[in-house]
Amino acid sequence: MEKRRIAILGSTGSIGTQALDVIRQHPDRFEVELLTANNSAELLIRQAIAFDANAVVIRNPTHYKTVADALQPHGIKVFTGMDSVCDLVTSDRVDMVLTALVGFSGLKPTLAAIRAGKPIALANKETLVAGGPVVMDLVRKHGIPLLPVDSEHSAIFQCLLGAAGNRISRIHLTASGGPFRTWERKDIAEATYRQALQHPQWHMGAKITIDSSTMMNKGFEMIEARWLFDTAPDDIRIVVHPQSIIHSMVEFEDGAVIAQMGHPDMREPIQFALSFPDRLTLDNKKLDFARLGSLTFEEPDMEKFPCLGLAFEAIRRGGNIPCAMNAANEAAVAAYLRDQIGFYDIPDIIEACMASTTYIEHPTADDILATNKEAYDWSVSLIDKK
Repeated sequence: MEKRRIAILGSTGSIGTQALDVIRQHPDRFEVELLTANNSAELLIRQAIAFDANAVVIRNPTHYKTVADALQPHGIKVFTGMDSVCDLVTSDRVDMVLTALVGFSGLKPTLAAIRAGKPIALANKETLVAGGPVVMDLVRKHGIPLLPVDSEHSAIFQCLLGAAGNRISRIHLTASGGPFRTWERKDIAEATYRQALQHPQWHMGAKITIDSSTMMNKGFEMIEARWLFDTAPDDIRIVVHPQSIIHSMVEFEDGAVIAQMGHPDMREPIQFALSFPDRLTLDNKKLDFARLGSLTFEEPDMEKFPCLGLAFEAIRRGGNIPCAMNAANEAAVAAYLRDQIGFYDIPDIIEACMASTTYIEHPTADDILATNKEAYDWSVSLIDKK
């Protein structure tokens, strides 16, 4: 069996480093073709040498010389800039692209890879949040696999594989509830970003952890599920499951429900996407049902977490509104992480941006790029006035 040559976009982040651990465990099945990072030059250098990458991209040009000087003796090609990422993912040497970049930055290289006919392992949910109709049109046009890496969407995908083509009634998308699930609203209003970064179950990057604390992350996942599984938003139910053992569920017309379970470990869905349709061994913690104790479920609190309601509003309005919502969220989360705004300023900024965005019913890729810039800049100007 030939090895799959993997391009990992965002190799120094949480998903990227765990993907490399999966590849380390299966050197007979995978090899690293391309690694990319934005600023983490030293880690990128170590990864490239350890996995004998053919090429790397350090997107921030100020780090180019450092990376090039370190990797030149190893014969590893070094590039810089997003244009290089978009060019290299189209190479004949790439068999699969894992997109694990943070935020809207994942869209352009994902579109480039799809146009080149590359199978996509998608860990960047903003790609479908902002550009869902454009991305899915291209996926259908080029007939490429778009394999979900998010644990929830991987769970839904795995449930559907066992459905034998039967129609689903609805999707139950599970949420941990984040660090503020049991807090009162008045206390959440005073929460610092340091408190928001203390996720009770998952170890993730800063941006996605803040999104989890506001439950915007679950709103994003609802939109992603809408596109991945061609499901109406009203047929996707969010259910809070603090133990994070059931990663999501699919309900069928007869009321039967199939669930996918596992410990909170992103290596499982990463490996399933990279190895699909095969299941490989993985050195991870296995479920012991006798020791699990109880599994609990509850409704999300839309008053405490208004971002979730905004996500439903955005996808129901459609067009370029989800893109504007995403851009405003990126600007607001960045400001919150700088201590520039408070927790509930995040949904206020998003709502205001959505209301001010000029609606485009059927956006093109260029429309999505333009909407993202306009909405982000508008949100930054609003933040600067606070």
